[in-house]
Amino acid sequence: MRDIPNPRLTGLGSGLFCTAVMTVLGFLDALLFGGSLTVYGVLFLPVCVLTACWVHRGDLLTAPVVVPIAFAAGLVTVTDGGTGLGDRLMGLVTALATEAGWLYGGTLIAGAIVITRRVRLVRRRTAPSAPSARTAPSARIPRAGRSAQSVQSARSPQSPQAGRGPRAARNPQAARGRPTT
Repeated sequence: MRDIPNPRLTGLGSGLFCTAVMTVLGFLDALLFGGSLTVYGVLFLPVCVLTACWVHRGDLLTAPVVVPIAFAAGLVTVTDGGTGLGDRLMGLVTALATEAGWLYGGTLIAGAIVITRRVRLVRRRTAPSAPSARTAPSARIPRAGRSAQSVQSARSPQSPQAGRGPRAARNPQAARGRPTT
């Protein structure tokens, strides 16, 4: 079984991808369905998902921005309008007003996917530092029967304060022989 393609598009690439696909889908909608705005809106949603999933992680915030632009660019091919520029513009504004639900829905889907990907990315970046924040077993509070000196001697030799006494553990400058102020 083949894997699903996993391209990574830059911010500009995702804008061009989304705009090109919506324009082609608009032409196909006009050709096959007579310019049905509902069909165009339904086809807009998977394009939003693909754009949000395929954008590079460094350009995540561009996906919710380019999706509405692509919707408007492709909508030009679907709208009814006369032969003049004013008639075409009036048809575009009317279609944007009547199909705002699809536009908002697609933008919301793209935004939710991008936020989810961003949260996962941040968690993955901070995950390696979490285990190092834990204290080593030998540096814990001494249990009954263990003296503080045996805990001190159990410290690893890699530690810069190992074997330099309790003052060095509290003040790293004193451990290096620098005077404290």
